[in-house]
Amino acid sequence: MQDDFNNGRPINTNRQNYIFLYIIVSIMLLAGLIFLFKSSLFDKRTINARILKDEIFLNEDLVYSDNTANAKNWQWEFGNGDRATQQNGTYRFKKPGAYIVRVTVDGKLQQQFPLNVKDTVATAAKDTLLTINGPTRGIVNEEVRLEAQGNARIYEWSFGETGRVDIKGPTALYTYHNPGTYFVKLSTDNSTHPVFQKILITNPDSTVNAIVTPGEGEAKVIDDIRSHLQAIANGADFNNQYYYLVNKYFCGDEKVTVNVESNGESKQTDFYSYCMRLTFGGGVNIDEAQVTLKPKSTCSSMLTVKQHSATSNGTKRIK
Repeated sequence: MQDDFNNGRPINTNRQNYIFLYIIVSIMLLAGLIFLFKSSLFDKRTINARILKDEIFLNEDLVYSDNTANAKNWQWEFGNGDRATQQNGTYRFKKPGAYIVRVTVDGKLQQQFPLNVKDTVATAAKDTLLTINGPTRGIVNEEVRLEAQGNARIYEWSFGETGRVDIKGPTALYTYHNPGTYFVKLSTDNSTHPVFQKILITNPDSTVNAIVTPGEGEAKVIDDIRSHLQAIANGADFNNQYYYLVNKYFCGDEKVTVNVESNGESKQTDFYSYCMRLTFGGGVNIDEAQVTLKPKSTCSSMLTVKQHSATSNGTKRIK
C-alpha cells in the first residue's frame, strides 16, 4: 500500500513532526511550572532576626540583631517613630510603655516583636553586680573563654548556638561551629535578671600575614603598644589601656594571636587572655612588642612580645 502524499512529502512524516514539536513545548512548559512552584514554595527565604529581651527598663539598651542568610539591607522600627538601618545594634527608649519592634529585611521580609519598657526602678541596679568578663569577638572552631564577675552559687551559661544551657560554673570555655552574631546568657541564683553579652563569630582569616620591619613610624607604634602593655602590668586602669590597644591597633579584634617570650620560655595565647594575665602576674617588664599586619591593611593580626619578670633576678632575654 502506498502512503498518501502532500506536496511530495508523506502525510505521516508531517504528523510525526507536529507530535515531536508538541512534546518539546509541553516539556518546556512543565519545566517552567516546576521552577515557579519550587521557587515559591521550596526556596522561600525566611527571616532570622531577634531582640535580646522582650522586657527592659528605661536605663537598659534594647539589643537587636539579624542573621538572615544573604541579607543586604535592614530597617528596624521601634514603635515610636525612630528607625535604624544597621544589621545589629542597640537602642534606648525615652518613655516606658508597650511597643512593637519591627524589622524589614531586603524590603520584603518582615518580623515584629512585642516589647515592654518599664520605668527605671532601684531593683534593676542589683543586676549590675553580675557582669561578664571576656572577648566580644571570636573565630569559628576556636575556643572562647568568658568569666563571671560576681558572687553566686550557681552559674549557667547559654552561648546562643544550641538553644540550651551549655556550661555551668564561673568560668566558661566554648567553641562556636558557625559564624554569626550571638548573645551569651549568664544566669545565677542570686540575680533577678540574666546578664547578656553580644559576641561576633567570624570565619578564620585566610590571608597571609607579613611581618613589618620597624621603621620610624613602626617604631612609634611599637613603643606605644609597649607602653600601654606596661601600664596594664603596672596596675593602671585596665579598660582604658586595653580598649585603646584593641580599637587602635587590632581593629576591635580581641582574639589577635600573641606570641610571648618570657624568661626564656615561649607560649602563644590571645590578646585578651594575655592582658588579663598581665594584671595578675606582678612585676612584669615589657621589653619589646612587634606587630604583624594584614596585607593592605592597618590592622595588626599578631603581636610578638618579649618580657621578663622582675622576680627572676632582673635578667632579660632578648634575641
